[in-house]
Parts: sequence; structure tokens; C-alpha cells
Amino acid sequence: MDKRILIIGGTRNMGYMLSQQLAQAGSDLTLLNRGLSPDDLPRSIHRLHVDRRDTRQMRRALLARPFDIIIDFVLYDGDAAHTIVDLTQSTVRHYIAISSGQVYLVREGLARPFTESDYDGPVMPVPPETSYDFEEWRYGTQKRDAEDLLLGAWERSGFPATVLRLPMVNSARDPYQRLYNYVLRLRDGGGLLVPDLPDYTLNQVYALDVVRIIRGLIDSGDGKGKAYNISQDEHISHADFVNMLAAIMGLPARVQVVPRQRLVEHGFLPDCAPFAEKWMSALDNSLSKRELGAAYTPLDECLTQLLRNFGEHTPPLPRSYSRRHAEQRFAATVASANDK
Repeated sequence: MDKRILIIGGTRNMGYMLSQQLAQAGSDLTLLNRGLSPDDLPRSIHRLHVDRRDTRQMRRALLARPFDIIIDFVLYDGDAAHTIVDLTQSTVRHYIAISSGQVYLVREGLARPFTESDYDGPVMPVPPETSYDFEEWRYGTQKRDAEDLLLGAWERSGFPATVLRLPMVNSARDPYQRLYNYVLRLRDGGGLLVPDLPDYTLNQVYALDVVRIIRGLIDSGDGKGKAYNISQDEHISHADFVNMLAAIMGLPARVQVVPRQRLVEHGFLPDCAPFAEKWMSALDNSLSKRELGAAYTPLDECLTQLLRNFGEHTPPLPRSYSRRHAEQRFAATVASANDK
């Protein structure tokens, strides 16, 4: 009997890619989302248009037709996790939740790269609510709430949850177009404004690798009751990343390092260098390779494939590029001051 698969989300980024692949493989696939994002997914996919924040809507949707496998791309807090456990614990055979390396970034006293054993421990105090850090802190702590509820349900009653913790995901369908931001700035010749601190190493993951790992979990049923870091092998500096990308594009890497506070004051961050933020995580992927057989595309190959995709399907200009002229004027002012 074919597995009945539900994807929560499924029309934007990795979920879209997974939906395409499962539909092409003839899977009995249903998507649950609000139905607000248009897509060109195959008509063979069943649809449930539900606001997951509405427990009554979720109850009607999930109790009407049980699912063997659920992949959840939009699980953001403990309340949503509680609803899933409550409604599916007697029917689902494997629930795969997409989480984030941010669950480590809100911990205190950790050194990069983070391992799964770093999860337990004190969480940093709440930042001021008016700060940029507050939203990032809330995202990480709410992801922890969701994970705690899922893995607690595994310990209490055997709820078959697997949690995948991801760093920055490089994807042709990234809704924030963060990699494309770099491509545009290198291509226009105006150079990159980069903050001096923090100088963390970058660690990312390729969307198609995540999709392949999820498909492996669907087939094998492995990983229940555990959380895994899913990330590429490379941990490189921001400067080395820019040089690698520029070399693949065949362009010079013109970088201007500026004190972070000045970039913040002019409102250029994070747009001018989105991968230079302190809220970018770095994960040790050893456990996923050892227990799940995960394999990861080398970063240079991933970037080459994505650049090829950008050439074949040009994305629209992102909002984060809208102040590019102001960036360039600022860069010229800084360069002139440094020459004196």
C-alpha cells in the first residue's frame, strides 16, 4: 500500500521541490496550507486549504483522512506542535519537522560549530523588544518550544518525530533571495559593503540536499525520536565565500570592510551582506552522516548550480537591492575618506 504523505507548506521553497519530486514519483500526496501562494504544482496533488493556527480547521482536516507521513516545513512554535501531536499521534507513522540552527544561537556560552549535544542548557535573556535581536531570539526560542514538545511526546508516548535543524538554506527559490543579493552586487561592479564584525565562519546547506535527505527518511523511517543537524561540510570565512562566488562568476571580488555600526546607522544591514549576520548558525553534520547516511553537495558545486539556474530563470529584483545606489554613494564616501 502506498504511503499517504502530507506536506504542511509545500508551495514555496524546499517544500515546493519536495512536492514536485514526490508527485513525479507517483506518491499519494496532499498539501496543507492557506492556499495564498500561487504555484504550478501537478494537479495530481490533493489540497487542504487550512489556517494551521485555527485548531478546529486542523482537526477537520487531519481527522478526516489520516496520513502515514507528515513533513512540516512551517512549524514555528509549541502551540502548533501540540496540535499536531494531539491530532495525529494515533495515526501518523513518521512526522518530520524542519527546525533551525537558531535553536543553538539563543543558547548561552556555545562555541561554533554546534553539535546536537549543545542543545540542552540555559537560553540567553530576552533582548529589548524594539531591537532586531528580539525577533531573532523569539524565532529561536519558539523553535525550541516546538522541538521540546515533539521530542517530549516521543519520550512519553512514542510519537514518531524526527527534527531536522538547518542553517542558512541556499536555494533557487529562497524567498529572501539572499544569494542573489550577492550575485547582483558583484555583477554591477559596485563592490560589497561588509561589516568588520562578527567574523563568523559560514556554514550553509543546499536545498536539494535537504529534499534528498527527507526522501530518504520517508523511505527508511529512520531517525525517530531524534534531532539532526543538516548542513554542508564547509565552514569558511565570509571573505572566502565572496571570493569563491566571484571566481565562479569570473568577476573580481571588490569588498569594502566597514565598521558594523556605521552600516547599521545607514540601514544597509542585513541587505548589503546577509550572510555576515551573527544570527547565521554553523552546524556540525557528523551525526546526520553517521546515522542517516546524509551526503552533502560541495559548496562550490552548489553555487555553480544556483548561478546556472539564475541564468536560466532570472529572479525578480529583490527589495533588498532597492537601496543599491545609496550603498554605492556611501562606499564612494568611505573610499574617499580612506584615501586622505
